[in-house]
Amino acid sequence: MIVVADASPLRYLILIEHVDVLPALYGRVIVPPAVVTELTREQTPTMVREWVSARPRWLHAQAPEQALPSLRDVLGPGEREAIALAAERSADAVLMDDRDGRREAEKRNLAVLGTLRVLADTAEHGFAELGRPTGAAWVRVGPLVHDRFRSLLAMRRS
Repeated sequence: MIVVADASPLRYLILIEHVDVLPALYGRVIVPPAVVTELTREQTPTMVREWVSARPRWLHAQAPEQALPSLRDVLGPGEREAIALAAERSADAVLMDDRDGRREAEKRNLAVLGTLRVLADTAEHGFAELGRPTGAAWVRVGPLVHDRFRSLLAMRRS
């Protein structure tokens, strides 16, 4: 399985210390250069910047042939490159949270998985117990993300 990742799912998964489930769940993970740039900007949390600078072997950086310039007014460079790369590589899914980006990916018949879906898959496969906040890790992303995740997990269990 091949997935192309946008910045926000990686960022959140790094902050809650669950990014290492990605290869176990989805196999090969590819990021375009614009996503690497976004994750290494000065205003990005140090934890994320450090993780990206020492990225694991399962995370591959690759540029798309074309970054969808027609969407420049609608999407940021990371979303445009991730969608283009996913389409070019016939990826099984694109990991993306941005609403407009998700819509554009779906218009191109790409399967889209958000951070909450990744967390639900993680819990469903028993890779981590995510039913409760894990202290500082969940504080980094805030209660809204955690509450949405718990609601999604409850729906999947019923």
